[in-house]
Amino acid sequence: MSATRALDRDIARLAVPALGALIAEPLFLLTDTALVGHLGAAPLAGLGVASVILQTAVGLLIFLAYATTPTVARRLGAGDRPGALRAGIDGLWFALGVGVVLAGVGLATARPLVDAFDTSRRVADAATTYLTISVLGLPAMLVVIAATGLLRGLQDTRTPLVVATVGFAANALLNAVFLYGFGWGIAGSAWGTVTAQAGMAAVYAVIAVRAARAAGVPLRPGLDGVGRTASSGAWLLLRNACLRAAMLATVSAAATLGVRGLAAVQIALTLFSALAFALDALAIAGQALVGHALGAGDRERVRRVTRRLLLWGVAGGAVLGLLLAAVSGVLAPVFTTDAEVARLLPGLLLAMSAGIPVAGFVFVLDGVLLGAGDARYLGLTGLVNVAVYLPLLAWSLGARGDGAPVALWFAFGLGYIGARAVTLGLRAAGSRWVVTGAR
Repeated sequence: MSATRALDRDIARLAVPALGALIAEPLFLLTDTALVGHLGAAPLAGLGVASVILQTAVGLLIFLAYATTPTVARRLGAGDRPGALRAGIDGLWFALGVGVVLAGVGLATARPLVDAFDTSRRVADAATTYLTISVLGLPAMLVVIAATGLLRGLQDTRTPLVVATVGFAANALLNAVFLYGFGWGIAGSAWGTVTAQAGMAAVYAVIAVRAARAAGVPLRPGLDGVGRTASSGAWLLLRNACLRAAMLATVSAAATLGVRGLAAVQIALTLFSALAFALDALAIAGQALVGHALGAGDRERVRRVTRRLLLWGVAGGAVLGLLLAAVSGVLAPVFTTDAEVARLLPGLLLAMSAGIPVAGFVFVLDGVLLGAGDARYLGLTGLVNVAVYLPLLAWSLGARGDGAPVALWFAFGLGYIGARAVTLGLRAAGSRWVVTGAR
């Protein structure tokens, strides 16, 4: 077997299960939405408000996986499996501590956070009920995220796929029983999800404990390891906050286009997020493989992994872009019955299709640098990317008529994503990030 084919197999071995796990995650929210939707408009709207708050918190804290994966992978690559597990255990303790603090804050601020959305009393009551219960699951949810990072670092993406799939099935069943069997309403949906998350966290805890005991690794938290996770996590939190700020700015700008313009852009963003799953799977493979190669001191493998992943990312993005362009004229009825939104959508999707290969380049390099532990650079350039994007976004708002949504998407899909491509590409072209060793 050639070295290239062997590398492709390594990438596929990690990326394909990772894709399945990534798809399973949003199914939790889709299940809740489908079941709560039958309770009426107010509970459904309340779920929407609570979900935005929860998704923002979890989106910012996904660094718990991104900080754990490269640390574990490096030590594993260096031949130090006990050290890799030690780093993973520290990450789990840190996640649990952050989750407990956030749960306490969430319980105290649930109603004020909901009231900030200025909804009706019925919607606010439903949102507060769902959010108050759901924050109790934050410790388990964050443990799941950190444990996923541990297993990815150990070059295992299959176990997270199995756990996510079983967790999704359990979530659907529990929600149905609690909502309709027990008659708990929207509270039943929240309790079903919290219970499923607790079960997933328990499974991961058993896996981590067994692996640690087999390697003779103590289970108590190591202050140095927790401190390193927190330090790296602070830069990754900044990175994630910049990504979230760019998305919020995009939606805010789209809101100035009117109801139908906003609706068309929202559909485009939803499709972009769906396409991103495939590219994110490559980024996850990059994190695991690059971290492992750096730990082993194999600079040449790091470069080969990076080049091959870039080929997969850009080529895959091109294929996805062509497919999107091909169906752009017939996709509108899937998402809307509004004639005006349907008229705006094809041009918007064509604009999106042009930028998908660039997104493939960006997502892959983001995963590579995450795998290298280059958190400080990613955090600082996140600020640069947003600073470049906001003037472009303001410029796009000068467009009028049917061209306005297209101009906005070019600002996002080629302007913001393009800025990320430049900052990531410049870093990857150098060698300062290629730091070998177990740490």
